[in-house]
Amino acid sequence: MADPSSYRPKPGQIPDSPGVYRFRDEHRRVIYVGKAKSLRQRLANYFQDVASLHPRTATMVTTAASVEWTVVSTEVEALQLEYSWIKEYDPRFNVKYRDDKSYPSLAVTMNEEYPRVQVMRGPKKKGVRYFGPYGHAWAIRETVDLMLRVFPVRTCSAGVFKRSAQIGRPCLLGYIGKCSAPCVGRVTPEEHRELAEDFCDFMAGRTGTYLSRLEQRMHEAAEEMEYEKAARLRDDIGALRRAMEKNAVVLADATDADLIAVAEDELEAAVQIFHVRGGRVRGQRGWVTDKVEAVDTAGLVEHALQQLYGEEKGEAVPKEVLVPALPEDTPALSQWLAERRGAQVSLRIPQRGDKKSLMETVHRNAQQSLALHKTKRASDLTTRSRALEEIAEALELDSAPLRIECFDISHLQGDDVVASMVVFEDGLARKSEYRRFQIKSFEGQDDVRSMHEVVSRRFRRYLQEKLKTGEWSPEEGEGALTEDDGRPKRFAYPPQLVVVDGGQPQVAAAKRALEELGVDDVAVCGLAKRLEEVWLPGEDDPVVLPRTSEGLYLLQRVRDEAHRFAIQYQRSKRGKRLKSGPLDEVPGLGESRKQALLKHFGSVKKLRQATIDQICEVPGIGRKTAETLAAALAGAVPAGPAVNTATGEIIEDETPAHAGTSFERGTGQ
Repeated sequence: MADPSSYRPKPGQIPDSPGVYRFRDEHRRVIYVGKAKSLRQRLANYFQDVASLHPRTATMVTTAASVEWTVVSTEVEALQLEYSWIKEYDPRFNVKYRDDKSYPSLAVTMNEEYPRVQVMRGPKKKGVRYFGPYGHAWAIRETVDLMLRVFPVRTCSAGVFKRSAQIGRPCLLGYIGKCSAPCVGRVTPEEHRELAEDFCDFMAGRTGTYLSRLEQRMHEAAEEMEYEKAARLRDDIGALRRAMEKNAVVLADATDADLIAVAEDELEAAVQIFHVRGGRVRGQRGWVTDKVEAVDTAGLVEHALQQLYGEEKGEAVPKEVLVPALPEDTPALSQWLAERRGAQVSLRIPQRGDKKSLMETVHRNAQQSLALHKTKRASDLTTRSRALEEIAEALELDSAPLRIECFDISHLQGDDVVASMVVFEDGLARKSEYRRFQIKSFEGQDDVRSMHEVVSRRFRRYLQEKLKTGEWSPEEGEGALTEDDGRPKRFAYPPQLVVVDGGQPQVAAAKRALEELGVDDVAVCGLAKRLEEVWLPGEDDPVVLPRTSEGLYLLQRVRDEAHRFAIQYQRSKRGKRLKSGPLDEVPGLGESRKQALLKHFGSVKKLRQATIDQICEVPGIGRKTAETLAAALAGAVPAGPAVNTATGEIIEDETPAHAGTSFERGTGQ
C-alpha cells in the first residue's frame, strides 16, 4: 500500500476552483473520481492522518499512487464531467448503481413510417417514445391489449408487416379489429400516425379530454338510434377505464414527478424510484449497490440522480424530483436537471400530504428490496466462499483464488482453431473480461501447442503492463503499449488460478508457458471432462474432489463457460467461412462493389469470363482493382453447381452467386 504523503501535491499547487479530480493506482488505473466546489479544500481532506479517515476512504488513498485534477468554470460543468468520467473509467471506489433487473418499457416507434407499439428493454433509441418502465412485461401487454381496441396501432414486426403487404392480406389482429391494417392500405400513413399520437397522448396521462369526447360521441350515436355504434363506443370507454385502473391515482393534482427513496446499512444501499405521470404511477425501478466509498444518504441520492438522468432529455426528466435528502450541491444539480429537461425542475423533500405519504411507500419498497437482496446474497456469498476455500485447500494454495481464469481450445477437425478465456471473480462470471483468440503460430489440430500459445500470449500482455509500471524488467522489450488513459487494461489483472480444459498434457503446456515468461505466482490446474478429475503440474495422480463439493461445482461452471464461449466463437468463424464466396478473397473489394459487379454481370461465372476492360466498365472499379479481381478469379477453382435444398433442383450457373447465398454448393459441406 502506498503512503498518501508520497504523492501529496505541494502546498499551493492545487487551485482553489471548482473541478473534478481522479485518483490513480500504481498501474495508472483510475480508481476514484470526485468533484468539488474547491479542489484545494476537498483534496486536503484526503491527505490527513490515515487513522482519522473513514475506513473506506483510507483504503482508497492507500491504494492510490497519484492524484490529478481538471479545473472547470462552474459546479454544473463539474457534475457533468464527473458523470462522464465515472461512466468512462468505471472506478472501483465509486458508488455505481446496477439495475437489479432489466426493466421493460412500452415503446412507440414514432421514427418509422408506420409507428409500432412494442415492449422494449435496454438503452433508449432516438425517435422512440417510451412509457414506464414496468415491473413485468405482461403488465405492458395487458395494457396494450386493452388499448388496441380504441387505438388500433400496428404491433407486428417488420417481417410480418412486409409479408402481409406482399400477399395483400392483413394478419389476425387486422381481422379482429385490433390493428388498422396499414400494411394493406386500410388507412393512410398520416391516419395511422394520428392513431399512434393519440395512443401516446393517452399513455402520457391526457385521458380526461379523450374519454369525454368518446362519451359525447356515444350519446350522440344513441340519440340518432345508431345503437351498434353507441355500444361499440361504450365498450371502448370501458376498455380505456380498465387500462387506467391498472395505474391507480396516487396524486390528485395530476403531478408529473419521480420519487426516489433510499434504504441503507453500513455496507449496502438500495434505491427505489416511482415514476408518477399525470398523478398515476407509470413505472417503478430499483438498484442495489455496495457502499465502496464513504457516502451518506445525500451522496447516494446525488449518485442516483446522475445514474437516472445522465442519458435522458426532454420529458423523460419530470417537473418534480422528490428525494429523502438534498445533496450538497442542490443548486448545481437543479440547474443540471433543468438543462436536460429544457425547463425548470423542482428538486426537493416532500414535507406533508399525499406526496409525503407516497414517499413513505417508496421507502418501504426500498427497505424490502434491500432485505431481499441481502437474504439472497448471504446465501450465495456463503456458498461461493465455501467453494473458493475448498479449491484453495484441494490445490494447496496460500489463499482463496479470488480471480480464476479458464482457457479452452475449440476447432472442427483442425479447421478454424480458436481459444477462449473466461474470468470469474469472487466466484461470479465477469463477462467484460472475457477474451477470445485465433491460433496464429501454426495450422492444424494440436490442442497442447494451442494451449501453450494462448497462455503465453495472455501473460505476455500482463508482463507488458508490469513493464510499463517498472515492476518487471525483462532482458528484451515487449513492444509498444497502448496509450495510458486510465481505462481498465485488457490483461492488466493477474489471476490467482489458471484452469485449463484438459488433462496432464494441457496443464503441462500452460505451466511451461508461465515458466518461460518467468511467472511463478500463478497456480495452474486442469479439469478433465471424463471423470471430472483435477490435474496439477508434475503430478502423476489427479486430485479427486467429492461429487458434492462446492469447489468442484465452481470449477465445472468455469470450465463449461469457457467451453461455451470457445464453441460460440468457433461456430461464428466457421459460418463466415462457409458463407464466403470467390469475391470475398479479393483484397480491397468491399460489399458495395461486390454487389455492383454481380448486378452488372449477373453471376460469378460471367464475371470470370469478362475481360479487364469489361470489368472496368462497372462504376467504382478501377483498372488496378480489375486486374487484381481477374487474377483472383482465374486462380480460384469454380465451385460445384448450386442446389436448391428444398427441391433438390440444380440451379443454372447464371444464378448470381455471392456471400451468404441460401443455396448449398456441391463441396461436401
